Amino acid sequence: MRTIKRVALAVWDFVVGDDWRVALGVVVAVGATAVVAAGGVAAWWVPPIAVVALLADSLRRASR
Repeated sequence: MRTIKRVALAVWDFVVGDDWRVALGVVVAVGATAVVAAGGVAAWWVPPIAVVALLADSLRRASR
């Protein structure tokens, strides 16, 4: 059981890392891409916009 807990914590640290907001933004971006694609619209443009928005937000918070 200890090993499972350690592996789960390592995966959490790898995925979330130092900034949970970016990890949440990636999940939201993937979901938005899926929703747009399910609507029959080309969804290639959603991830680049999400990357720019997440990067800008991250840099804004880091520069404070």
